[in-house]
Amino acid sequence: MKKITHAVIPVAGFGTRMLPLSKSVPKELLPLGNRPAIHYVVEEAIAAGIKHIVLVGHAQKSAIENYFDINAELDNQLRHKGKDELADSLNWLPKDVTVSMIRQGKALGLGHAVLASRPIIGEHDFAVLLPDVVLDPFTNDMTVNNLAFMIDAFTKDNHSQILVNKVADEDVHKYGIAQLHEEFSATSAFEDQAEVNISFKVAGFVEKPSLADAPSKLAVVGRYVFSNQIFDYLANTIASVGGEIQLTDAIDALISEYGVNVTTMRGDSYDAGDMRSYMQAFIYFAEQQLKDDE
Repeated sequence: MKKITHAVIPVAGFGTRMLPLSKSVPKELLPLGNRPAIHYVVEEAIAAGIKHIVLVGHAQKSAIENYFDINAELDNQLRHKGKDELADSLNWLPKDVTVSMIRQGKALGLGHAVLASRPIIGEHDFAVLLPDVVLDPFTNDMTVNNLAFMIDAFTKDNHSQILVNKVADEDVHKYGIAQLHEEFSATSAFEDQAEVNISFKVAGFVEKPSLADAPSKLAVVGRYVFSNQIFDYLANTIASVGGEIQLTDAIDALISEYGVNVTTMRGDSYDAGDMRSYMQAFIYFAEQQLKDDE
């Protein structure tokens, strides 16, 4: 059985919802507690077994690539001062994990960003992690839950997986909402089980519906595991309004041809790309880390 070892993290967005914080600092490098937000996302990928992470960015996001590189001058200076433990903590990536960066070129949507990773991903199946979404690392075992569970489920049945979570009525219109097959129409059996991951087939998705039109309350969270075939669908997807290539259009084509599963999320997630949610997340992460230091 093929094990997924590649992941794509799109980081090309300007982060306008996070201005003025993101004016000169990439939003992915804004701190959650004592680490940048993207640090937790990459740690999650590594815990799930990912060995090659592809960042899809643009010219103004080189600071993200630098964060995952070794700063030899800083490393030497710290070790010269006897701060070996601090120097080691900065070079935290495992030796068998590679982080690459490729540029998207044009801002043509999430689907285009994922497609831009194809020269590096090649023929591999792969995961996609949206960096605005940070899953709670303090109450979850990332080696078995959520992304790790999705990768294992994909390995078993070869169905692409999309992470979903129940959202409040007033938030339904903000997300892509899962449309379930008839056999799963009693969604409460899945929507209320936040303590376990469950994978089941999905009929499609409705993008940002009103509550009245929503087929469920299961919203896409920002974690995907894709068969490599998604690249062919993305390459043939016609740009929609605004000239963007939508990932959801390619997913719909994948559903009709091969079938796709959704996986219910275990634990909590935080939107690090929205100012209010980000500030709440920062407080939570800082509190957890201060508690660990006591």
